[in-house]
Amino acid sequence: MEQQLAAHGLIALFVVSFLASTLIPVGSEWLLVVLLTQDYSPLAVTATATAGNILGACTTWAIGMWGGVYLVRRVLRISEDSERRAEQFYRRYGSWSLLLSWLPILGDPLCLVGGALGVGFGRFALLVGIGKLARYSFITWVTVHAVN
Repeated sequence: MEQQLAAHGLIALFVVSFLASTLIPVGSEWLLVVLLTQDYSPLAVTATATAGNILGACTTWAIGMWGGVYLVRRVLRISEDSERRAEQFYRRYGSWSLLLSWLPILGDPLCLVGGALGVGFGRFALLVGIGKLARYSFITWVTVHAVN
C-alpha cells in the first residue's frame, strides 16, 4: 500500500493529510517524508500536506459547529473524555490553543470544540493554518537536511 500511495504522489499526500485531520487515525508525515526522498519539491510537498490537513480540520470545525453527538462519536470517534479535555484546554487558553491543532490525540478535538464554541471561521483557519504549516515545514526541513 505504501508504494501505491507514493506512486500517486501529491494527490495521495493531499488525501492522506485530509483524512489525518478528520475521520481516520492515520498519520501523513510518513508519506511526506517518502515523497521528499523521491525528489519531490519541498515547497510542493509542504503546501499539499498543509492544504489537505487544513481542509480536514475545517471539516472537523464544521462538524463541531453544525454536527450532532452522532457525528462526533460515530464519525470522528472522539471520546467524551477527549472532547472534555480539549474543551478544558480550549477554555483555559482560548482560541490561541488552535495553534496546537497539529498535535496527535488533542488536535482533532480542539478543532471540534472550536466549531462547537463558535470560533469564527477566519480566525479558526488562520490559527490552524499557522500551526499545521509550522509542523509540515519543520518535518520538511529536517528531512531535506537529513537526506543531503
